[in-house]
Amino acid sequence: MKVLLFFEGEKVISTSGIGRALKHQKQALTMAGIDYTLDPNDDFDILHINTVGPASQGIIAKARREGKPVIYHAHSTEEDFRNSFVLSNQIAPLFKKHLVSLYSSADAIITPTPYSKRLLEGYGIDLPIWAVSNGIDLDRFSYDPEKVKAYYKYFSLNETDKVVLSVGLYFERKGLPDFIEVAKRLPQYKFIWFGYTPLISVPKNIRELVEDHPANVIFPGYVKGAIIEGAYAGANAFFFPSYEETEGIVVLEALAASQQVIVRDIGVFDPWLKDRVNCYKGHTIDEFADLIEGVVEKRLPRVDEEGRKTARERSIASVGQQLKAIYETVLNQYHSETM
Repeated sequence: MKVLLFFEGEKVISTSGIGRALKHQKQALTMAGIDYTLDPNDDFDILHINTVGPASQGIIAKARREGKPVIYHAHSTEEDFRNSFVLSNQIAPLFKKHLVSLYSSADAIITPTPYSKRLLEGYGIDLPIWAVSNGIDLDRFSYDPEKVKAYYKYFSLNETDKVVLSVGLYFERKGLPDFIEVAKRLPQYKFIWFGYTPLISVPKNIRELVEDHPANVIFPGYVKGAIIEGAYAGANAFFFPSYEETEGIVVLEALAASQQVIVRDIGVFDPWLKDRVNCYKGHTIDEFADLIEGVVEKRLPRVDEEGRKTARERSIASVGQQLKAIYETVLNQYHSETM
C-alpha cells in the first residue's frame, strides 16, 4: 500500500497548523510502516488530500481516472474560516459551499475531532467520517533544560520573570484581543504570542493591536526550534483564548510539554479536555485573568501531569495505526464496490 499525501502550497502553510499536520502525517506513516509519496506523478494506491486550494479538484480527478480511492482530510470548516482574514466573514458562506463540494467528492473523510466531525455531518455530507487527532511528537516537547535556557536567553528573561505564553496566527478568532486585554489586567506578567500573519491580510483592529500593544506583551513573530520548544516548557502558563478550532495543535504541544493550560470553554475541547483535570477552562476576561493568576502564583492545583497523559493518547505512533486501519478499510470497500 502506497499513499499520496497531497498538500498544495506547502511553503505557504508551513508555519500553520496544517503545515505541522503534514509533518505529523509523514512521521505517523513512517512509524506505521506505510509507504508514501508527496509527488502526484508517482504511483500510489490511495490519495490522502489535505488542502482545499485550486489544485485540489485536479488531483482528485487524476485519482479518479486512475481508479484510486480518495480520502479528504478536513482541516477546515466555515466556522474556523470566520474572523480570520480581511473579508473572511463575507466570503465564509461561499467557502462553505466550496468545502462541501470538495469534501463530498471523496470516498471518506478524516477530521481531527468529534466536534469537527459533527460540524461536517451538519453540512449534510453523507460519507464515512473518522475523527483522528493530528497527533503530537512527544519527544520533541519533552523537557530539555538546554531548550529552556535558549528561550530565557532569547527573551532576556531572569528567574523572577513570570511568563504567559500563546501561539497562533494574528486572527480575531484566535482570541488575540482577549489575550491583549488579559495582559492589561495582569501587568506584573510578561505575555508572549508566538506566530505571524502578514498585517495587510488582517482587519484593521487586529493590525492596531499588534502594532500598538501593552509594554508587557511581546510579539516575536514566527519562531521555531529550541526557542519555542523551550518556551512551552519554561513558561508559567499557556493561555489559548481561541473561539473556534478543529483541534488546536498548539494546545497538544503545550500539553506534551507538561505546561499548565488555560483555554476558552468551547465545543472542540470536549470531551478530551476536562476543566480542572488536565486544563483550566474559562469564558470571560475576568475568569481568564483569575485562572492565569491562580496558575502562575500556584494557588490552583497543577494539572500538567494529566495534560501530558492526554497528549500521550494522541501520540504520532497512535495516529499512524489509526490511519493504517482507515486506509485498509477504504481500500477494501472501494475495490469491493468497483469489482
